[in-house]
Amino acid sequence: MVNSNKNYVNTERAHYMCPNMHFGILAQIKSNYDKVQVMQSVKALQKAHPFLRSLIAEEKDTKKLYYQLQEHLDITLMIGTDPDWWQQDYNDISSHGWDVRRESMLKVLVYPHENEFQILFISHHLLCDGRGLLQLVVEFAQHYGEGVTPSFVEEQLIQSIYDLPANCDLPFISKVVINDANRRWKKEQHQVLYDTYLNFEKSYIRTNSVRREIHTIEGQEFEEIQALCKQHGFSVNDYLIAKMMREDNVRKVIIAADIRHQAGCYRENAMGNYSTAFSVSVKKGDKDMISLAKEITSIVEDIVKHPQKEMLVLACYLHMQPELIDAVAISTLGGFESKAGAFVGKNMFGYGAQKGYSITNLGKIQSDVIANAVFIPPASPANKKTWGVLTVNDCMKICSSILFTER
Repeated sequence: MVNSNKNYVNTERAHYMCPNMHFGILAQIKSNYDKVQVMQSVKALQKAHPFLRSLIAEEKDTKKLYYQLQEHLDITLMIGTDPDWWQQDYNDISSHGWDVRRESMLKVLVYPHENEFQILFISHHLLCDGRGLLQLVVEFAQHYGEGVTPSFVEEQLIQSIYDLPANCDLPFISKVVINDANRRWKKEQHQVLYDTYLNFEKSYIRTNSVRREIHTIEGQEFEEIQALCKQHGFSVNDYLIAKMMREDNVRKVIIAADIRHQAGCYRENAMGNYSTAFSVSVKKGDKDMISLAKEITSIVEDIVKHPQKEMLVLACYLHMQPELIDAVAISTLGGFESKAGAFVGKNMFGYGAQKGYSITNLGKIQSDVIANAVFIPPASPANKKTWGVLTVNDCMKICSSILFTER
């Protein structure tokens, strides 16, 4: 083991004992395939990012979780046969569950071709958020295709409310609700063992299948969307929220917002989770696309002006008992007896109802090495449908993850 300052798992703990907390990026690399060179580029990523050489460990006395740096930790590297079968391969890899105490939080699958290849990065949410995974893919491509070595950066995670912007602590009523849940949890004197969770996770994955669909927007259609957004003063992301609302006939969508440059502890290009989530709800009524997108813009602008609204979910995690967070998914979905865990899962996390609609948009990049890429979002137990959006070289791909429960 390597001695180092401990990065404790706090806001990320919601991803520790929750199924389907993995996601991926499938990228087409415009360069000849060389297995040794692929391995060298993956090793370069490990040297630059300590979390790629870390496992999750627990302090025996405090029960705190932290990232423990290892002397040696192999990243699973697999060779696929047909990129058309990537969904089946993705499901096969993730169906075994993920023991973050014993295996790397990144898995890599390569599809070799004669003059190019495709590479699939699958990440556990404890390693990074979607934007962090995109960064890894870009750094891999730059190292593989252009010989650019990624710079070393030490991670430093959110440890307290003071790492977030000022005035983002919970409102009084939210504190009352969470403190009550904490008291209930302490009174129950329960504990969820990680091995118990792993059995639950495998069962959950077997009985809850995910179907994925990819929609591509490029060329004239992409240019028209950009022009429409510019003309009417709303963002592409606001347009996509409106698109989901109209297509699925819903009035509320959860979006993942990037906060890495608002968190005082963030170090440029570090791994870890630096996103928050908040809901965008519109009033009932039949609206055209432009009117709806404008209404969404107004709502989003109001939320991001108020840190207490934007950071609400992170502040909840920081106030909640860590072991209660561990119990939320298994209490709501897996038969573990905890009224406190089930209360939080049903009323605060949205588990059980599975009615949520969500969008995570990683933005757009230009690359000479990456021809195109698709972001495969996590299929949260709270959501019925999740969109993962990524635009590469003016080609937008929307990957829908749709969760089906076998009753």
